[in-house]
Amino acid sequence: MTSPLSRSRSRRATSHIAVRVAHAVLGGLLAVGWLLLPVARAGADEVRDAPGRGGTSTGDLVLPLVAVVAAGALAAYSYARRTRRARTRTTPGGGTPHPVPFAELDRRAGRLLVEIDDCVRGSTEELGRAADRFGEEAVAPYAKALAFARSELTASFRLWQLLDDTLTDDSLVRRQLLEEIVARCTEAGRRLDAEAPGFDLLRALERTLPAALESAEARFRELTARTQAAEATLTELRERYAPSASLSVAGNVEQAKDRLVFATTRLDRARQSLDRGEGARATAHLRAAEAAVDQADLFVAGIDRLASELSSATALLPGALRDADTELVAARGLPAVGALPGRITHAASAVADVRRDITGGVRPYDPLGALRRLADAGAPILAEDRVPVDRTFLDRAFLDHALLVARSVVALASDFVTTHRGAVGVDARTRLSEAERHLALAPRTLVDVRCADGLALEAQQLAERDVRAYGNPYAGPEGAGVGGAVLGGILVDDTPGAPAASFGGPRTRGRRDF
Repeated sequence: MTSPLSRSRSRRATSHIAVRVAHAVLGGLLAVGWLLLPVARAGADEVRDAPGRGGTSTGDLVLPLVAVVAAGALAAYSYARRTRRARTRTTPGGGTPHPVPFAELDRRAGRLLVEIDDCVRGSTEELGRAADRFGEEAVAPYAKALAFARSELTASFRLWQLLDDTLTDDSLVRRQLLEEIVARCTEAGRRLDAEAPGFDLLRALERTLPAALESAEARFRELTARTQAAEATLTELRERYAPSASLSVAGNVEQAKDRLVFATTRLDRARQSLDRGEGARATAHLRAAEAAVDQADLFVAGIDRLASELSSATALLPGALRDADTELVAARGLPAVGALPGRITHAASAVADVRRDITGGVRPYDPLGALRRLADAGAPILAEDRVPVDRTFLDRAFLDHALLVARSVVALASDFVTTHRGAVGVDARTRLSEAERHLALAPRTLVDVRCADGLALEAQQLAERDVRAYGNPYAGPEGAGVGGAVLGGILVDDTPGAPAASFGGPRTRGRRDF
């Protein structure tokens, strides 16, 4: 195998030869000048001694001539070397001889964003299982690598969002942004790939396969019972609230059952492989089953979390209405200039509608939706600097109300993308990443929270559109549950015997164990 050092030498061989040739030419010129110097000086003396002669002789021009020739040779060599370097330079500052076409670069950046996001999500799940088994200290190096990859991914999604938002048509600026996305995603994937072998050694499922299999089967049974309870909870939500309140989790029970069916199949195959002494194959089936159980847990937990959030929103609504009334009273006392009258009228109408919904008792309502409507109505008036009220109090109150709504929709969108990542594209993932970024800003403002809410809603809509375009995933080649496992990114593709996703980057996430 050729070493990196020898490869580096071969690339620089031509330039080294050129340097040696230049040195030889300069040395030769100086040697000739040195040999001719005594002869020239002798001739010069004779000329000066001759009667009637005087002034400068040709011998006095020898050294200047040699210096001029040497300087010219150096200048010519430097110019040629700079020209060759400019033609062959591949650094970002110098351009490339054959730059990647813009459309291809755009596709590559979008594809890498989706790919690395899948790697980060899958690695997060694997790391969680390893941490549960071995402790946080044991997985610290892999957690550090994952945090690095996640930070690079977040920055890359930020750049992609900037490309969507920017009004510039400057192709150079857009190309630079795309190249940075590619570079960041590539480095994130490389870091995860580098840690994959060590993670495999840590987890070493094959070494503790019987115990790991029993643990997975116990968790499967627990999730099966929780799924039945979640079905009853979902029925209660549908009876108690408006249809819009539980629409985002309407299919969670069915999808949880689908993942559990897949987990049943893989756990059975893992047990059979273990009995035959096929440890590596049993490990692969076990890993897929664990991922399916994790996703079933997300579906079930989403229903339970939403039930809690709807209950909290119901309790917050009376106070939110009082805060809105306080804001309206203060705003009505201001001079009716600019857009303020229209804002007041719109806010008053929204507040009246919400009050009618929650006090009329005629029909069920959506508590989270009601809080969002109040925040949307009150925010423009709060933005008016002339409102003479305790702004700190109102900002804090509206922030608390809006925060519950934003956290709810961001969590729902994140769960949806995670459990449908085999179909969700770059736009939905970008909006979700930006929503999470705005929600994590410190200090958090009402503007940030409302922005996170809007981006998460858009992410959910885009992700659902992608899944509809993907088609029916529940008719896989290996039987029940395989299509859902591919849709959820549990299996890297839908070919028979496809490997389960694991900790790692693009080169290692779908590695086979047999």
